[in-house]
Amino acid sequence: MRLTPRVAASSAAVLVLCAVTAVGAAPATGAPERPAASPRAPEAAADFAPLTIPPVASAQSVVLAPGVTRTSFVLGRAGADDAWTVHVNQPLTADGPYDRATAALGAQERADQVAGALRAKGFEPRVERVLIPAFADRPAGTLGWTVRIGRYADQNAATAALAQVRAAGFAGDTRYTAQDGTDADALQRVFVLRVDFKQFTGRLASDFGPTIDVHEKLPDLATAAGALAGVNAQWFADKASLGLYVKDGRLLSAATQGRSGVRFTDGGRQLDIDTYTTRITVGAGGSIREIDGINRIPGEIWNCGGVGRDQPTQHPQHDVKCTDESEIVRFTPEWSAPPTGAGAEVVLDRNDRVTAVHRTRGATPPAGGSTLQAIGESADWLLAHARQGARLRIIQRVLDGSGYAVPLTSDTTIVQVGPTLIRDGRIAVNALADGIIRQGADQTFTYNWVVRGNPRTMLGVDAQGRLLMVVVDGRRAGWSAGLGVAGAAKLMKSLGAQEALNLDGGGSSVMVTAGTGIVNRPSDATGTRFLGNVLLLHPGAAGR
Repeated sequence: MRLTPRVAASSAAVLVLCAVTAVGAAPATGAPERPAASPRAPEAAADFAPLTIPPVASAQSVVLAPGVTRTSFVLGRAGADDAWTVHVNQPLTADGPYDRATAALGAQERADQVAGALRAKGFEPRVERVLIPAFADRPAGTLGWTVRIGRYADQNAATAALAQVRAAGFAGDTRYTAQDGTDADALQRVFVLRVDFKQFTGRLASDFGPTIDVHEKLPDLATAAGALAGVNAQWFADKASLGLYVKDGRLLSAATQGRSGVRFTDGGRQLDIDTYTTRITVGAGGSIREIDGINRIPGEIWNCGGVGRDQPTQHPQHDVKCTDESEIVRFTPEWSAPPTGAGAEVVLDRNDRVTAVHRTRGATPPAGGSTLQAIGESADWLLAHARQGARLRIIQRVLDGSGYAVPLTSDTTIVQVGPTLIRDGRIAVNALADGIIRQGADQTFTYNWVVRGNPRTMLGVDAQGRLLMVVVDGRRAGWSAGLGVAGAAKLMKSLGAQEALNLDGGGSSVMVTAGTGIVNRPSDATGTRFLGNVLLLHPGAAGR
C-alpha cells in the first residue's frame, strides 16, 4: 500500500501530553520526479473521536533544551487477574512429537489434541482463542488457539509447574498474562521525547559505530557525539542493517522492497514516512546485472523482500532469512571486514573503475571506492564482464511508494523500519505489506511479535509538526507489560501523532538523555544491546 509522501498535520487530537505540556552517494536517476501533493479530502468526523485509553499517572516532564521535553508517565495498572501460566507448545503436524513442539499456537483441532494428551497425563489445561486485531490490509479474526495450564502468583511457581509438564513429555515455557496484548488497561511505562523545531536549533541525525559492521551501545554513541538525547533505530543481523539505510546521501544498505521507512531532510526537521524500494544495477559492455544488496552477506537476505530468485519468498517477512545462490553485493568503506569465501570479486575506485579482479572474496573496500562480491552464476557473470581498468556503470535508485525517485542529497537520511502506525492522523498499520504477518500455517511469530506486548520504540510527528520519539518498556512483570502493534498505534494516536511508524523494539528499545543516561529499563537481562544504528538529537549542527 502507498503511504502519503509528505508528513501532514490534519487534526489536533493531543490527549496525553496536553496534561504535562506546561511542565515542560550516487544521485537518484531513472525515475520521474515526484509531483506536487494533491489536496486531501476532509476526514470523517469519526476520525476525531477521542480514544479510550487508561488514565495517565505519575507524569513527569523535564525540559532538556528550548523546544525539547522528555516526559515519562504510567498508563494502566497491574490487574488482579494478572498471573504467570504454563504455555504448552503445539506440534506443526498431527503426528508431531509433543516434546519437541515449537508452535506457540495452532488450529483449534490441534490445540484440543494437545489438551487431550495433557489431560491423559493428569494435567488440567485450558484452550484459549487468540484474536488478531484489524489492520489496514488485513481484517480482524482468529489467529489461532493456545494451550495453557494453571495460574501462578510468581514466575518461580510457574517454572516449577513447567518442569513437571516437560517431564511428562511436552514442550513449552512460562508466560505472564498481562503481556498477552489483550488488556487495554495493562500497566505500561512510557517515555516520550518531544521536539519542537520552531524552538529547538539543533538537528536529528542517524549514527552508528566506527563502521556499520562494528556495533556500539546507544549511551556510548550519544556520549561520543555530544548528543542531547537519542533512541535506537533500525533492525540488524549478521552485522548488517536490515532494510534501506541512507546516511547523508550515501546508500549503505538496500531496501527490503516495499517496507515502510522514514526519510529525514533539513537536519531532521522534515520527515517523510513512506514505503521504499531500491533498484541497483551494474553494467559492463552491453550487459547489465542486478546488484542484490549492499553491505551484507551474499546469499542471505534477512527479512526477505529482495530481488532475483530469493527463496522461499521475495515478499517481506520480518525475522526470516531468505536465501539466493546467485547474488552480487556491493561493499562500501563503511563496512570494515567484508565476508570471505568462494566466488568472485572486483575492487572499484571512486569512479567505479576496476582496479583488481579476484576469484575469491574478502578484500577491504578502498577509501572512496567499493567492492562487488558475487556468488553462484553471478560470479561467473562478474568474471566474464569485469575487466581490470574498465569502468563499470553502477546505477543506484531509491524509489518511494509512488515510484518516484528520491534525491539522495547530502541532507538525506532514510531508515527503513516499520510497520507504519499512523497515516494522516488515522491508525493505518500495513501489516501484510510490511511482512509482520507470517506466511504459512505457523503463526507463532505473528502471535509473539504482533499481538503480544513487547518493548516498543516509535517515531512520529504531531499536528503542530513536533517530533515524537517514544519508548515503551515491556517484558517486565509488574513494571511494564509492553504493547502489541495495534496498541502501539493507539498510543501514538493518543499522543497526537499525525504520522508514525514503529522502530526496532524488544531488547533494543532504549532511550538516553544527556546527564541522565538511560531513562527506561531495557528488557534484556544483560542490559542495553549493541545496536546497528541509532537516532541522535544533536544540540547544534555538529554530528557525523
